[in-house]
Amino acid sequence: MKLKQRVVLLAILLVIFIFTKVFLIDNLETSAANREDQRSFQHMMDGLWVKLDPRLDHTLQSPWEIAAQWVVPREVYPEEAPELGAILHAMATKKVIKADVGYKGTQLKALLILEGGQKVVFKPKRYSRDHVVEGEPYAGYDRHNAEIAAFHLDRVLGFRRAPLVVGRFVNLKTEIKPVATEQLLSTFLKLGNNSCFYGKCYYCRETEPACADIDIMEGSVTMWLPDVWPLQKHRHPWGRTYREGKLARWEYDESYCDAVKKTSPYDAGPRLLDIIDTAIFDYLIGNADRHHYESFQDDEGASMLILLDNAKSFGNPSLDERSILAPLYQCCIIRVSTWNRLNHLKSRTLKSVLKTAMAHEPIVPVLSEAHLEAIDRRLLGILATVRQCTEQFGPDVVLVEDRMTLTHM
Repeated sequence: MKLKQRVVLLAILLVIFIFTKVFLIDNLETSAANREDQRSFQHMMDGLWVKLDPRLDHTLQSPWEIAAQWVVPREVYPEEAPELGAILHAMATKKVIKADVGYKGTQLKALLILEGGQKVVFKPKRYSRDHVVEGEPYAGYDRHNAEIAAFHLDRVLGFRRAPLVVGRFVNLKTEIKPVATEQLLSTFLKLGNNSCFYGKCYYCRETEPACADIDIMEGSVTMWLPDVWPLQKHRHPWGRTYREGKLARWEYDESYCDAVKKTSPYDAGPRLLDIIDTAIFDYLIGNADRHHYESFQDDEGASMLILLDNAKSFGNPSLDERSILAPLYQCCIIRVSTWNRLNHLKSRTLKSVLKTAMAHEPIVPVLSEAHLEAIDRRLLGILATVRQCTEQFGPDVVLVEDRMTLTHM
């Protein structure tokens, strides 16, 4: 063989070797990532059922101190959280030492301070479990059970970006009124034998109070995030106009995501992928009302998108509002870890996993069977949307690797 032929052959072999090595490395990395996602999913399944037990073993800290130390820029609570049951138990049972009107907003709520100084937001029951909210996908009062179900879905999806929520029964006469501020107390009234209150908010009306069953009121309590983590509010790039006849740009411009990608904080860092995760989360729960969102202050785009205020969810189980998925089908990207988790949940059925996660709840059943069936149906719609993206652009473009090491103090 001539020297020139040998050189060409060696060059070809070298190219084949390099491509083979790159291919093997990529596959090894992909396999390692998939194994990590499988481990994470199994770990979630093993800790799915949370017993509400007041005992905190191996620590002298209070439930509130533990929960506060859990919060980091990318998580509200860690993957490994053996104290979760004790914290939820404390939220559901600790004595209320002060009750006030809720922080500013459009919907009725009360701000409670529990024994030990922990602030929680109380949202009262307004509907029965089987009630269907007709009209626009963001219509109706806040649903307290939606906050609870959304928190547990956050656990199941492995996002860990929603504040802790648990159901609670409160006695308005003996637990709330004796410690209520004058501002809250002035909104109490009686309708027949039932104690009611209408609070202070943009849509709060004396003619539309929330009422207890005699004196016992069912509701949800959401843990207030620690004050050392101040929040920053952002307009959601896929927010609605809420004006009849006026569309937001994303509703008519299919290339809208390209413009979003050129603006901060979506041009770098994890925020755009958080928006995609949130769209998936909101589509599953039927939440079309995320016009703004919160992150931690001074985060330069590195903080998670915090899944706050999920109560405009689970209104109509027959309505699958596809426009909620606009960030996903317009950008056509999704985290590999999210994609893997969704596929794991399809094989186990998301409905049964979520039902198990909520089995310990004081107000069980949290959701009607119709809403649980809707979640499984919507999951299939999400998977189909991602497959359409991969068919159009290829999996290397659509499936984005974005993993962060999370350090807890």
